[in-house]
Amino acid sequence: MSSKTKIVVLHLKELIYTAIFAVLGILLILLLIFMFLPDNKDKTTKETMKYTAGVYTSSIQLNDNAIDVEVMVDSTHINSISLVNLDETTAAMYPLMQPALDNLSQQIYEKQSLENISYEEENQYTSMVLLKAIQSALDKAKFTEE
Repeated sequence: MSSKTKIVVLHLKELIYTAIFAVLGILLILLLIFMFLPDNKDKTTKETMKYTAGVYTSSIQLNDNAIDVEVMVDSTHINSISLVNLDETTAAMYPLMQPALDNLSQQIYEKQSLENISYEEENQYTSMVLLKAIQSALDKAKFTEE
């Protein structure tokens, strides 16, 4: 019976290089897997265009007078809100109209939304009427894809 003995000589430097390259190869494969696999998370996209830019109006009927609420928007912001056709007699009959609009418009400019708007108790009904008119004008301004 003859047995053939094989002697293998390993150099420590070659073992270290092989181990380093193996670790780097595994890291590269893991990096590629994590980079190119699709995420299962729900990605929320921020809406960039909410409105069609322009000036939109909505009417409020007070007795025999029609007052227009004018809302000026660009593609992403509400720029201004004002009362149009408000003559002196109507302003005298409804003195809380302009202060209520100023309060509402300041909050709307800050939030860029009609949600969570607060109003003073002394002019809550005036504020509610103005908010409905502003909402109606913004509904006309909403961006729709064709």
